[in-house]
Amino acid sequence: MKVTVLVGGVGGARFLLGVQQLLGLGQFGSGQASDHELTAVVNIGDDAWMHGLRICPDLDTCMYTLGGGVDPERGWGHRDETWHAKEELNRYGVQPDWFGLGDRDLATHLVRTQMLRAGYPLSQVTAALCDRWQPGATLLPVSDDRCETHVVITDPTDSNQRAIHFQEWWVRYRAEVPTHSFAFIGAEKAHAATEVLDAIADADIILLAPSNPVVSIGAILAIPGIRGALRSTSAPVVGYSPIIDGKPLRGMAHECLTVIGVESTAEAVGRHYGARSGNGILDGWLIHDGDHADIDGVTVRSIPLLMTDPSATAKMVSTGLELAGVAA
Repeated sequence: MKVTVLVGGVGGARFLLGVQQLLGLGQFGSGQASDHELTAVVNIGDDAWMHGLRICPDLDTCMYTLGGGVDPERGWGHRDETWHAKEELNRYGVQPDWFGLGDRDLATHLVRTQMLRAGYPLSQVTAALCDRWQPGATLLPVSDDRCETHVVITDPTDSNQRAIHFQEWWVRYRAEVPTHSFAFIGAEKAHAATEVLDAIADADIILLAPSNPVVSIGAILAIPGIRGALRSTSAPVVGYSPIIDGKPLRGMAHECLTVIGVESTAEAVGRHYGARSGNGILDGWLIHDGDHADIDGVTVRSIPLLMTDPSATAKMVSTGLELAGVAA
């Protein structure tokens, strides 16, 4: 079976662990054989230049998580991280001082930046980095082109509207400033990576992880060609609600949804994605027990959606395959 998953960061990475467990795919360089293939199409809207380095938070979180090196408490970055470089940069007064780069994490960014400046596309750079981590899945940036999410806010210092990078909104301000809109800068000129379009076209099933529907999955869908590929593929498309009992599983999905005028409910997010039989992308929609969703043209099922561990997540994935009539 070929499974393609659209993912964001921490939640998406944990969802991938469940897919791996269900499919019996080897992790952490185990060399375990499997007849299945797992491909993750990863958001690049969070990517940014910091201190002269190219940072790709979602790609790195997926790579570290599947490679067994993620910090288990934070859910991102290296385990056993140290912060000497960040401390020294702060002593120099270098900006931005609100974004932390760990010492081990710096090595990844140095390699990526060197390869990008040598002319390698991001997809090849990611493949080279994955050679070190052996994640047991193919991680594909949705595009090799630069496309970054920016946020239009009211500046708390002068009350004027301005656009800031998503990372500043998310990390520095914690989404606690008046927010007006999101813009996917560069999306109109970007192209979906060929490998990504192939992974969608050739899949037996496509899953939308319970990642942020606006700045993770939404940023992926903003790349020209992705939405059309999802609508034209012969594979069923099944999504997982990131909302449980009116609250996001993690992160600031509520704040993001509020900005675009979508309620923080499983039904509203499902309708935001829409049915493939209409103008949307979904065939199936998994929601948490106790939640409700009635979406024309979409098969809805209620199951436990708490990703407490890979085994629980694997059960979620199994139900999604069953809903789509696909067997692992």
